[in-house]
Amino acid sequence: MEDMLFYDRMQFAFTITFHYLFPQLTMGLSLMIVYFKWKFLRTKIDKYNDAAKFWMKIFALNFAMGVVTGIPMEFQFGTNWAKFSELTGGIIGQTLAMEGMFSFFLESSFLGLFLFGEKLLGHKLHFLTGFLVFLGSWASGYLIIATHSWMQHPVGYEILENGKFVLNNFGALFSNPWLLPSYLHNQLASLITASFVVASVGAFYILNNKHSEFGKLFVKTGVIFGLVSSILVAFPTGDWTAKNVVKYQPVTFAAMEGIFETENAGSEIVLIGQPNMLEKKLDNKIAVPNILSFLTYQKWDAQIKGLNEFDEKDYPTNVPGLYYAYHIMVGLGTIFIGLMLIAAVQLYRKKLYKTKWILWSLLFMLPFPYIANTTGWYTAELGRQPWLVYNLMRTADGASPTVSSGNTLFTLLGFIGLYLLLGLLFLMLAGKIINKGPQLIKH
Repeated sequence: MEDMLFYDRMQFAFTITFHYLFPQLTMGLSLMIVYFKWKFLRTKIDKYNDAAKFWMKIFALNFAMGVVTGIPMEFQFGTNWAKFSELTGGIIGQTLAMEGMFSFFLESSFLGLFLFGEKLLGHKLHFLTGFLVFLGSWASGYLIIATHSWMQHPVGYEILENGKFVLNNFGALFSNPWLLPSYLHNQLASLITASFVVASVGAFYILNNKHSEFGKLFVKTGVIFGLVSSILVAFPTGDWTAKNVVKYQPVTFAAMEGIFETENAGSEIVLIGQPNMLEKKLDNKIAVPNILSFLTYQKWDAQIKGLNEFDEKDYPTNVPGLYYAYHIMVGLGTIFIGLMLIAAVQLYRKKLYKTKWILWSLLFMLPFPYIANTTGWYTAELGRQPWLVYNLMRTADGASPTVSSGNTLFTLLGFIGLYLLLGLLFLMLAGKIINKGPQLIKH
């Protein structure tokens, strides 16, 4: 049973990690495309319109990959997690169905019109199709995170005699206190990814002295969007999300921060340390006293419960994994703010395009927002364990009892091979689009 559960979780973790590489760019990029098209309508400068069309090609490629990798993930609810689907389908089925019927079809339909309908529609209606693509992608994220938020903090439900969860308050699903902070934090994080991708491509063009006009536009836009989103993802949205964890999942917060023992005179914030689960402590710790208490409760001496206050069976299943995922996310987020702030200062001084070390930094930072987003989701998901529905359904109780570990391992290996090929194909096609570059067409 333990092997079966391990492989079920590994398969879902692999497929969802690979899948989310694509929506995290499309959600943020859709807003930037709307900005470029809006800028064209205001200024009538053609490069803004051509920039919007160039990035919509990248968007469309990401969107297609997201669809291809998302469908197998959905099927796993029925194959590997049949008991979970049977018992909670009356609730999570609502939001997942709405995501498919409304958001996905809105996004895909108007994506086609944006790509191929500019001459037919005219620029104002063309802008509207881009805006509806943005609306569909952000609505899709909202409905997925509404599902996730219910699993983290279940509301508006009742449990029938047969063990099934049913919704008795539809409004509660969308007024869940977990939902809005998580949604805003996630969307701003996806905007960070898009900002770094746009800035990175712009830096590539400037450093290679090709498409330089677009390179400068992309770097400028990426830095401005990146600075704003990097700050907002830390405060207020990151702070708000963390306070939700303190309030509703205190054992998770203790594990995230590496607090093994409650400190009554205020909790330190750990900068570096390695969890030692045998001795229940952090090895090689570097920490700043009382800062965590102040950030959490605005009181220097506020108490934050340590793991010693909780039953060990309710600890997150993988405390070191959770601790490292959280600290990687926070550490990278801090680096993003620093780099974008320096780049913005140089942009203001009109020296950014000549400052090669910043351009190289923007270029090589391309994969790191993906890592930060992935570790952010790992923090949320590892933090909820050992529960599928927090405090109501354990992960072991949601797995399919009839699917063997051998079957799951075999299909996992198949997914790894297939997704490796898909990933290489994506990189090849994206590289081809970027290498060709946007075309400045006189209208």
